[in-house]
Amino acid sequence: MWDEAGHVVTNDHVIREASRATVQLADGRSLPARVVGRDPGHDLAVLRIEGRDLPAPLPRPEAGEGALQVGQSVLAIGNPFGLDWTLTTGIVSALDRELPGEAGRMIRGLIQTDAAINPGNSGGPLLDARGRLVGVNTAIYSPSGASAGIGFAVPVAVAARVVPQLIETGRYAPPSLGLGFDARINAAVNRQGLTGALVLEVAPGSQAEAAGIVPARLARGVLLPGDVIRALDGEAVEGLDDLLARIDRRRAGEEVTLSLERDGRRREVTLTLRSG
Repeated sequence: MWDEAGHVVTNDHVIREASRATVQLADGRSLPARVVGRDPGHDLAVLRIEGRDLPAPLPRPEAGEGALQVGQSVLAIGNPFGLDWTLTTGIVSALDRELPGEAGRMIRGLIQTDAAINPGNSGGPLLDARGRLVGVNTAIYSPSGASAGIGFAVPVAVAARVVPQLIETGRYAPPSLGLGFDARINAAVNRQGLTGALVLEVAPGSQAEAAGIVPARLARGVLLPGDVIRALDGEAVEGLDDLLARIDRRRAGEEVTLSLERDGRRREVTLTLRSG
């Protein structure tokens, strides 16, 4: 349970093929649920149930509290292999892991844990020792399909960014630079040794256009590079996925500094992120 309004957070892959959903509560009630929103990019989805005396939402760490640490105790709750209300325990094994997501885009920033996570745990909570929500269990790494001590969860900080938008609009739109990119073209130029994110489009009337950012263009079937984003706030950008993952962690209204390269010359521009 996410809030008092009956919103329930789960994984997108749990409800992706479903035509309807039912949420079973610990008191034995089964309530019909409607899909409020989905975000395949973070493998998160929100359902809503209605009824009286709904369970209280899970508490979450307060803003500004210490970040999750490797070695910290965690607990996972789920229904592995249909075994309802199963609790497993472990520790945070690593942070900032990544897994392939929908359409080949990586899901970044995942929590890795050795708390047993199996098929049926997806969408369940990962809790700290105080019973607070720290992640949403999402996947395992196992050639056999059973737990091998390597499970992954979407951090609660990511859910706290994504879920309110899913509730409000039904989808998640990350902040935007006002620039357009293409994953396949960028991957191709990265394979040729060009690091960074190749700008392919600049939104008319945007700050990016006013800053003089120039997109790549086609001439006689040859792609002529324009500006390439080589760093964001002083940190090197390896490729498009790297850039998008970092922008995704920001909010509209924040300023970012881009290091651009064109024709062997570098310069920096500062842009204000706009709504996605």
